[in-house]
Parts: sequence; structure tokens; C-alpha cells
Amino acid sequence: MNRVCSIFAQVLRLLPRIEFEQAVQKHRTEKHAKGFSCWTQLIAMLFCQLGQARSLREIVGGLASSEGKLKHLGVARPPKRSTLAYANEHRSWELYQTVFEQVLTKCRGAMGGRTKFRFHNKLVSLDATSIDLCASLFDWAKYKRTKGP
Repeated sequence: MNRVCSIFAQVLRLLPRIEFEQAVQKHRTEKHAKGFSCWTQLIAMLFCQLGQARSLREIVGGLASSEGKLKHLGVARPPKRSTLAYANEHRSWELYQTVFEQVLTKCRGAMGGRTKFRFHNKLVSLDATSIDLCASLFDWAKYKRTKGP
């Protein structure tokens, strides 16, 4: 069986939720949080980083389009722009420094002295430049320019 695993899933595997919650309690970052957890903020920021989002609108829109998948990550609903902006401005950065150090330690331990890093599963990447390149190289590939089936 051929397994494919996203980069997002592989990064989250390095950070068990229990360890993250312990770091949250250590830094007391959810002391004044009202319904927007640090875990949801982490998921949003990882989505932003891996998806190369450049604005809060892109982050929130992207998360809203994957709402069904978010429930599997422990995120009840995608955040609003104002909520995410407020959390990014007011939450303590020490939590995410601790999380980074935990992940870095695990990655170094997994390397076992090797200098090259490889993903365990096949990595699939596709972006819009590939589609534009195919459309320009193969003139027979005409795409519909109108709405509808």
C-alpha cells in the first residue's frame, strides 16, 4: 500500500497534544483566553507557515475551507480574523519558544548523527505554477473558461 502523508501531519506528529498542553500550563498562556485555545492558534500559524499565507484573510479563508479536517485536529471551528489577530498580538511568545525547542530536540534525536533529513512517507507537492507550466507547454490542454460543469 502506498501511503502519502502531508508535511502538516508530519510536523504535528512531532508535537503530541499532551506535551503541548503541559507547555501551555507551564507558561499559563490560556489564563485569559475566551474560547480561542493556544492549540487552535498553533494550528492556524502552522497552516500559515506551510501554506505560505501572507495575510490573516488567507489564513482564515484557508482554514474555513478545510473545516471538516480541522475537527480531526481538535479545532472546533476556524478562527475569525479579529480573534487570531488579537491572540497573535497578546499571547506570550515563550510558549511557542518552548514548543520549538521540544520539536527541535525530537528532530535532532531522530537524526541520530546523520546530516541529511528524509521524510518517512512519500511527499507530494503541487502548486499553481505546475498547472500554468503544463497549460503553456501543451497547447492541446484547453481548459474551460466558463462556469458550470
